[in-house]
Amino acid sequence: MLIVDTIAKIRRLFREHRSIREISRELRLSRKVVRKALRSDKTAFAYKR
Repeated sequence: MLIVDTIAKIRRLFREHRSIREISRELRLSRKVVRKALRSDKTAFAYKR
């Protein structure tokens, strides 16, 4: 589950002109999850099984 702090980090790094790939490597998340966090207005995500 992504929490508010992680989503805030993703958005901050993206504003600092970091690529999605760099963000995913640094935070050890998949590129798909990073993309989802950037596109959505939500502040928390739960993984669906």
